[in-house]
Amino acid sequence: MRGLTQGWIKAGRCSPVPGFLAVNARHDFRISPPTCAGASGLLPFAQQVGPGESGAVRKDEGVSMKRSWTALAVALMVIFAVAGCNDYGNTFQNNTGAALSFLSPAQISACSANCADFTLTVNGNGFLLKTVVEWNGKILATTVPVGSTGAPLGNVVTATVPAALIAKSGVATIITLNPATGAGNNGLSNPLAFIINPPPNPLPGLTGISPASAPAGSTSLTLMLNGSGFLPSTDPSGGSQVNWSFAGTQKKLAVLAGATSSVLQASVTSDLLVNAGTTNLTANVTVFNPPSPAPAGCITACTGGGGGGSSAPATFFICPASGCPPGTPASTSAVALVAEETPALSLDGRYVAYTAVQNDHAQIFLRDTCEGAPAGCQPHTTLLSAAADASPANEDSRTPSMSADGRYVAFSSAATNLVENAPAGKQIYLLDTCAGAGESCKPATHLISTDPNGALVGTDSILPSVSSSGRFVAFLAVTATHSSNQASAQAKAPNSGFRQVFIRDTCLGVTNCTPKTTRISLQPGDGTSSAPRPSGPALSGKAQHVAMAGANTATLFTRSVAVDDRVFLAIANQQR
Repeated sequence: MRGLTQGWIKAGRCSPVPGFLAVNARHDFRISPPTCAGASGLLPFAQQVGPGESGAVRKDEGVSMKRSWTALAVALMVIFAVAGCNDYGNTFQNNTGAALSFLSPAQISACSANCADFTLTVNGNGFLLKTVVEWNGKILATTVPVGSTGAPLGNVVTATVPAALIAKSGVATIITLNPATGAGNNGLSNPLAFIINPPPNPLPGLTGISPASAPAGSTSLTLMLNGSGFLPSTDPSGGSQVNWSFAGTQKKLAVLAGATSSVLQASVTSDLLVNAGTTNLTANVTVFNPPSPAPAGCITACTGGGGGGSSAPATFFICPASGCPPGTPASTSAVALVAEETPALSLDGRYVAYTAVQNDHAQIFLRDTCEGAPAGCQPHTTLLSAAADASPANEDSRTPSMSADGRYVAFSSAATNLVENAPAGKQIYLLDTCAGAGESCKPATHLISTDPNGALVGTDSILPSVSSSGRFVAFLAVTATHSSNQASAQAKAPNSGFRQVFIRDTCLGVTNCTPKTTRISLQPGDGTSSAPRPSGPALSGKAQHVAMAGANTATLFTRSVAVDDRVFLAIANQQR
C-alpha cells in the first residue's frame, strides 16, 4: 500500500483522467455519451508519497494499514457509483430493451443473383413505437405493428432485409434498439442469430466410367468417372465421394486430387477385384455429393443448405482371373433410366417429385422448393417411397406423377414393404403427402393397382398418371406376351407384351363413394417394340380423357379418337 501514487481507477467512461478506457465500449449503438457530475478531479482518498518517503518506516504501521483498507473500500464504492451513471451497456448493467424470443424466418439460403429483399419478423415483448431492428449493427427499415388505439402491439416488429445482406453464407446478429429513456436505460435487446445457409449442393450425374472391367487378381487401378455436378475436395462438404457396391457391401473409394465438376478419379484397390468363378461379376459405382453444411459460426438450428445425393450407378465388371470374356465392355455408360425420367411438378411450381438412386435402388423423392410459400418456409427434400417406419423401399421405385396441388404423388414400385401384404411385382402406389392439408393430416400410402375381379393378377403395373385432384389414377398393366417371336423383345423392353389401361377411382375427397378399378381398354395391344422407354397413359386434369401411344397392334378403348397412327385419345368420363 505504500507504493500508491494515484487514486484513479479504470472505472468506465466516467473516469476523468484522459487515456483511461471504459469498462465496455458503446459498439456504435448510437447512444449519447454519459454525463456524470462530480467525476473530475482527484478522488478524496488519493495521496501522493513525496520524495524520500518511500523508504521511511512508519511508527504506527497498524494505523497506516487501517487507513489503506479504508481508502480501498471508498475507491470500490466510487467505481460502482460511477459505473451506474452510464446510459449504455457496461460491465455492471444488463440490456434494458426488448426481450427477443425468435425470428421468422430464422434462416435462409444465400442468394447472389436475381435475389429479392425479404421481410424478417422479430417476435418477443417490450417493443416501442420507435423500436428499430439492427442486422450486424446496421439499422434496417423497421415497421412496428400497432393496435386500434395506435399503441404498439409490443410483441412483434418487422424489418426489410436487403438482398445484398444474404449474398454470402454466414451468421448475422439481430438485435432491437428502443429509444433510451434516461440514465441506466440502454434500450438494447438480447441478440438472436440469423443463419444464412450456403446454396444446396448439386445432385451429381454419372455418365460413364473407364475402365469398366478388369480380371480378378489385377493390381490396383485408377478409375476415371465422367459426369456433372462433381464437387472438389476443397468444398466445405468435403467434396464428392465415390462408392463401390458389391454383393450387398458398399465401400468408399479414395478420390484422387484434381477433381473437376465433370471428372473424378478414384482408386480401385486389388482386394476389390475378386472373382473365383468362371463368369463375370458386377459392382455398382456411384458418385455421392454430401449436403451443403451449415456456415461457420453456427451453433443452433444448423441444418445447412442441403441438396446433394447419389448419382445413377455405372456397372463395373469383375472378370474371372483367366480374363474377360468376349463382349465385356472396356468402358461403359451409367444406367441412364433414372436420369432420363421426367420429374413431376405441382401446378404452382413449388413441389417437384423425381427419381434418384439411394443405396443401389431407385427411390422417389419430393422437393419442397418453397417457391411462393409464406415466409419461414425452408426448402427440404423428403423420401416418398418409404415404408410406414420410414425405411426406404426395398426395390426400385420409378415414374412419379403428381396432383395439381402437389399433395398426391403416384409412382410404380417393385418394393414389398410399402404397404402390408403388397402383391409381388411392380405395383402402383399413391402417397398422400398431406402437403397443405394441415397438421391433422397423416401421410399415407395407398395401393392403386388392385382389382377384386383379378384383372391385375400376374401383371406389372407401371407409368401412372394422376388427375389434378389426386382422386383418379390411370396406369398401364403389362402381361408377358404369348407370342413366341416376341420373347426377345419382352426381355429388352420391360413393358412390351399385352398392355391394358386401367383407371382407379380412389374416392379421395368425396363421400358415399366406393373405390373401384376400371379397365378402359377392350383389346390389349401386343407390343413388339424394344424401345427402353415405352409410353404410358396420360390422364387429363378432370380424368375425363386418357391419351396413350399405341403399339403396332393398337390398344382399343371403349370410346377413343385416333390422334395419329400410334396415339389414341380415350374418352373416359364414364368414371365420373
